Amino acid sequence: MKKKPATDAKLWAAVDHYIGERLVPPDAALEAALEANAAAGLPAIDVSPVQGKLLHVLALTKGARRILEIGTLGGYSTIWMARALPAGGRLVTLEAEPKHAKVARANLKRAGMSQKVEICVGPAAHSLALLVKKRAAPFDLIFIDADKENIPAYIGWALKLAKRGTLIVIDNVVREGAILNAASKDPDIQGVRAMFELLAAEPRLSAAAIQTVGTKKWDGLALAVVVGK
Repeated sequence: MKKKPATDAKLWAAVDHYIGERLVPPDAALEAALEANAAAGLPAIDVSPVQGKLLHVLALTKGARRILEIGTLGGYSTIWMARALPAGGRLVTLEAEPKHAKVARANLKRAGMSQKVEICVGPAAHSLALLVKKRAAPFDLIFIDADKENIPAYIGWALKLAKRGTLIVIDNVVREGAILNAASKDPDIQGVRAMFELLAAEPRLSAAAIQTVGTKKWDGLALAVVVGK
């Protein structure tokens, strides 16, 4: 009888590396960004290289000209998505921490993406409200990767900044299965659970979610398309 492989974190990471070695070529600017993030003491919560490439492919698939990112950190995912923009494209990214934004600016400059990206520093809800007040043009792709407690609110703002066909991608929505715990006292878990309830009830969105494993362990992504305004 064939022995089944162990589905543990080491195996998941090994498969991630296997995929990355074939589909994510070495990239000095991206590697330098991760090194700069670590040197600055930023939390190691960037998307993985394979996930970054997925965001890049999604942006290309959408033909995105305008991208909104909620949660910049050090700009690693920002670089991936900005590289998918055509000439004249624009990415607006929101970061609450000035220190993180400073690191991100340096990383974006090194990657040659500064002219395509605008970093808004401050609480995301405040920055989103300003974008709505300024009547910002709708975004084609919106990536939410910030504090999970406020994901439902961010989706509400995203809908105000979207159009029919906008793709909303939300990271970290499985959290190693902790979303099953309805009694959890963790505000991030409750935020994700509230997000699923919102996605299920919101008629303007058609959503799905998928579990992921890899170097980021066991987690998942939710994807929602705006089908009505």
